[in-house]
Amino acid sequence: MELYQQQFIAQAIAAKALTFGEFTLKSGRTSPYFFNAGKFYQGAALATLSRCYAAAIAAKAPEFQVLYGPAYKGIVLAAATSCAMADQQGRDIPYAYNRKEAKNHGEGGVLVGAPLEGKVLIIDDVITAGTAIRESVDIIRAAGAEVAGVIVGLDREERGQGERSAIQEVEQTYGFPVLSIVKLADIVDYLRTNPLETANLSDIEQYRQQYGV
Repeated sequence: MELYQQQFIAQAIAAKALTFGEFTLKSGRTSPYFFNAGKFYQGAALATLSRCYAAAIAAKAPEFQVLYGPAYKGIVLAAATSCAMADQQGRDIPYAYNRKEAKNHGEGGVLVGAPLEGKVLIIDDVITAGTAIRESVDIIRAAGAEVAGVIVGLDREERGQGERSAIQEVEQTYGFPVLSIVKLADIVDYLRTNPLETANLSDIEQYRQQYGV
């Protein structure tokens, strides 16, 4: 596992963005873990998160010209990661995001920030049903740009209604890659090697066997 992946998991646990217990998901399943990037609300935690996104983008992402964050969590992620890429990598990548409701005064429209042109990388926290990604694809294509791919914090590696995960369904539908900082398998590996966290391991492995892809 890469250092930035270890840092991501450690910071997620410290910030309680990654928590363990019993959580009812939208699917109705009872999950032994839950990830909420909204918990990265401290400056230091958000700085670490953005550096992890920037590192994952540098390591995995295809070429792109604009970073796009779907409202609402994607807005913070796009802005912070754009800063991290400039600071850590010397890459001055512009970012854009959408409004939930179109603005009918001032400059108007649903888009804020950089013009959507060329190839656009979508950034978000997780993909559950893929709804936000589909909406983002429509917005980006309507602007005349192309989706280069998607980067998320966590790939739950979990089946949807069928045999594929939401991420696999998005990839198959649109033909672009969906990347992640870490996958559930990385979290399992991290828990195995950290004695203080092994108490949560068996429940997660059991859930993974039942619902994993």
